[in-house]
Amino acid sequence: MNPRNVGGSRDGELDPRIVKRMLGFAILVFAVVVIGSAATYVVQPGTRGVAVTLGTVSPEFKPEGFGFRQPFLTHIQPISVRQQTRPMPAECYSSDLQQVKMEVHVLYRVPEHSVVKIFQEYAGEPFDNLIAPRVQEALKEVAATQSAEQIVKRREEIKTRALELARKKIGADFLIVTDLVIFNLALSPELETAIEMKMVQEQEAEKAKFTQLKAQIEADTAIIRAKGEAEAIQVRGTALRANPDFIKLQILQNWNGRSPLVVGGGDSNIMLSLEELNQRAAGNTPRAGRATPQLAKPR
Repeated sequence: MNPRNVGGSRDGELDPRIVKRMLGFAILVFAVVVIGSAATYVVQPGTRGVAVTLGTVSPEFKPEGFGFRQPFLTHIQPISVRQQTRPMPAECYSSDLQQVKMEVHVLYRVPEHSVVKIFQEYAGEPFDNLIAPRVQEALKEVAATQSAEQIVKRREEIKTRALELARKKIGADFLIVTDLVIFNLALSPELETAIEMKMVQEQEAEKAKFTQLKAQIEADTAIIRAKGEAEAIQVRGTALRANPDFIKLQILQNWNGRSPLVVGGGDSNIMLSLEELNQRAAGNTPRAGRATPQLAKPR
């Protein structure tokens, strides 16, 4: 007997019984993995799971984490409950029938108690089917109450009113619309030019009004100052008439050390200094050595 044939196998060949055992073990492991994956599920963070068993939706959502299900019979559909931001174009008409185009970013999320209802009763993405149409409708209703100029100037007010109206239309307990952000508000070129010209005219009018008010204030100030000076002069004149010696007191207080001289009498009170008086006297005195001119006698 050939010792190489011991065990019923040739050189370099595996025993068929060992091969069958290994194949059976691999099939068993594969079946366990398949059944294990079919009988368990994992709900990722930020999502909730909706269990569907042979077409029947479970009324309770599955929280995030690991769980068991009926293998090959139950399917877990994940639904995101995180806050999301979606852009959408919006086109509306103002109260003066002007077309206004804008880009709106909607911040929203699906509350976990609405996950099963949304999956069961509404098809597709919640934003496209439930949120976007109602936000568009709310923007149109609010814009229809304002002129195009007011929409541009009161963007924050338009956004706030549209957000409140959209929440009422959608339902705060059904879907949560956190905020609306308006971008790229666009009007027709002709309307933008007209609004710009109007704003320039308003600024010029405000400037003219300010200039007029400033001139009025200055005029009122001058009148008040003149009245005050007139009253001060009147009071001073009354005081001088009541106290004639007050002038003499002022002269003495302001005397510069040069001897003054009073020329004139009565109420004239002409004030001349001594030097001025001497100069005037010298001008009236005839010069010494000059002969008095004689008139020629007639022949």
